[in-house]
Amino acid sequence: MRVGCPKEIKNNEFRVGLTPGAVREYAAHGHDVLVETGAGAGIGADDNAYRAAGATIARTAEEVFARSDMIVKVKEPQPNEWVQLHEGQILYTYLHLAPDPEQAKGLLASGVTAIAYETVTDDRGGLPLLAPMSEVAGRLAIQAGATALQKVNGGRGVLLGGVPGVQPGKVAIIGGGVVGLNAAKMAVGLGAEVTILDRFIPRLRQLDDIFGGRVHTRYSTVEALEEECFSADVVVGAVLIPGAAAPKLVSREMLSGMKKGSVLVDVAIDQGGCFETSHATTHAHPTYEVDGIIHYCVANMPGAVPVTSAHALNNATLHYGLQLADKGLKALVDEPHLRNGLNVHKGRITNRAVAEALGYEMAEPKTVLAA
Repeated sequence: MRVGCPKEIKNNEFRVGLTPGAVREYAAHGHDVLVETGAGAGIGADDNAYRAAGATIARTAEEVFARSDMIVKVKEPQPNEWVQLHEGQILYTYLHLAPDPEQAKGLLASGVTAIAYETVTDDRGGLPLLAPMSEVAGRLAIQAGATALQKVNGGRGVLLGGVPGVQPGKVAIIGGGVVGLNAAKMAVGLGAEVTILDRFIPRLRQLDDIFGGRVHTRYSTVEALEEECFSADVVVGAVLIPGAAAPKLVSREMLSGMKKGSVLVDVAIDQGGCFETSHATTHAHPTYEVDGIIHYCVANMPGAVPVTSAHALNNATLHYGLQLADKGLKALVDEPHLRNGLNVHKGRITNRAVAEALGYEMAEPKTVLAA
């Protein structure tokens, strides 16, 4: 199979779908790999590094899309990319379709088979291809929140860790999953006062054990959310419903009760965001203010640290990528966890959460793959 890797074109996206190390693995399996020139520049990998790993360098993205059987990316295809996809081709990348009806229409019209990293599962019910970027985003959320909290950036002017004789800042984390756990690790490390809210009591017990009393845990009710958001300096939205649009947990009305200059960091923005006032921003212009509250809603947070995140992502995606290259669509038939990643196939939506979010009839993956 010919596997193609175009350069990412989303604003300030420096990650790459295939590192030279991953290319070498595909080549070892007997596959041809076509990489757009400059695709790895953001991680310090030049064209010669890809050639040494066994790739052929393409001069343009158009060449990669036209000549490849499978496209491996990081971010969802942009409008000028999805028009280049075609039936019989496999797209393997993050999609986040639930809040993006235009992309869904583009993929459906193309006839492509689109596999979303964020809905591939594992034996434990986890999301193994989303987890490494959730780890990165969770850790970055605290760095971003701490920076936005500085007075010169419009924030309250609070140091999260405080100093002797002065209380530390307060961080409220909504959601105790991978993002929430990693955000809490960073916030605790800085010396902040941290509360994690979640509605799954066994997870709250786990978090209490992990942190040994260094964080507060609360069952998430409307009252608890209000109390924690109103007292926090930084609120991290870390709620995920796989494949579906994120629930809006913090309303605009609640902003009036928050401290002026406090910060909302919406890590769920790829899935539409979990704050009512959220809209996607970029690394070039990461924040905006609503009712005196600073919002940080960058939709590709891990793109800020591409060396770390690209390698972490490739470590996670390589296993299933090789299965797709080795066996084609049969890999989806043989492997149920990979099949859960199938979102679009030949003009049909094949993920229930995506179909419900966008108002499409869902096609069963096994049925459409057998057709």
